[in-house]
Amino acid sequence: MSRVADILGSLALPPYDPTPLYLRLQEQIKSAIDAGKLKPLEALPGERDIAESFNVSRVTVRKAISGLVEQGLLTQRQGSGTFVAVPPQRVEQPLSRLTSFTEDMRLRGLEASVVWLGRTVSLASPQEAMRLSLSPNDTVARLRRLRFANKVPMAIECATVPTRFLPDPTVVEASLYDVLEARGCLPVRALQRLHAANLNTEDAGMLEVAPGAAALAIDRLSYLENGTPVEFTQSFYRGDAYDFVAELNLRRE
Repeated sequence: MSRVADILGSLALPPYDPTPLYLRLQEQIKSAIDAGKLKPLEALPGERDIAESFNVSRVTVRKAISGLVEQGLLTQRQGSGTFVAVPPQRVEQPLSRLTSFTEDMRLRGLEASVVWLGRTVSLASPQEAMRLSLSPNDTVARLRRLRFANKVPMAIECATVPTRFLPDPTVVEASLYDVLEARGCLPVRALQRLHAANLNTEDAGMLEVAPGAAALAIDRLSYLENGTPVEFTQSFYRGDAYDFVAELNLRRE
């Protein structure tokens, strides 16, 4: 109980203050995080301890914590408890240059890593066949992965490559572009479409943000020098961690 008081202080406020208790508790937790009393990855005291220390119901505590999870300040792990979230380092990616995620992170001095969600070969879907100029009987390699920068989840990416360029997707360990370059089929240009999206529960959980959190959805179609489509990738990037930057020039006719 003393740990709760040491970290969160007291909820003692004037009795005429109309602020709901759960909002007061949220402010206490935010203040503790801002003051460094609760550090990234540190566990929050248990719900029962907080409730008893402040003489509030556990429902109030859960409501306060839930709001902070939605704001991205806390994260919950099934069976482990509630922890202070690691603030992501914002990354800027220029829209005028074609690079891989691994190269982007390397250029910024960040360590890129990956958790594989799937590496399979199957028939192309109608959408993939249309984008990659394939016939209905053509097969594709699909690579779905969760991308990290300095161990913070940044993006969910699903890349589709015709098997004539990538027969075995399991050979890709870090950078897909490194493998394609070694096979002599590195893309040299791409078209990207960006739009706003809200993450579903599953994707939000993997990116350690609240369900419905804002994300940048990106569809990218990459081409070889001769104009042949070689890669179709759909990605979700954390909206609180990624900025896409484009340089614009005024052209007078």
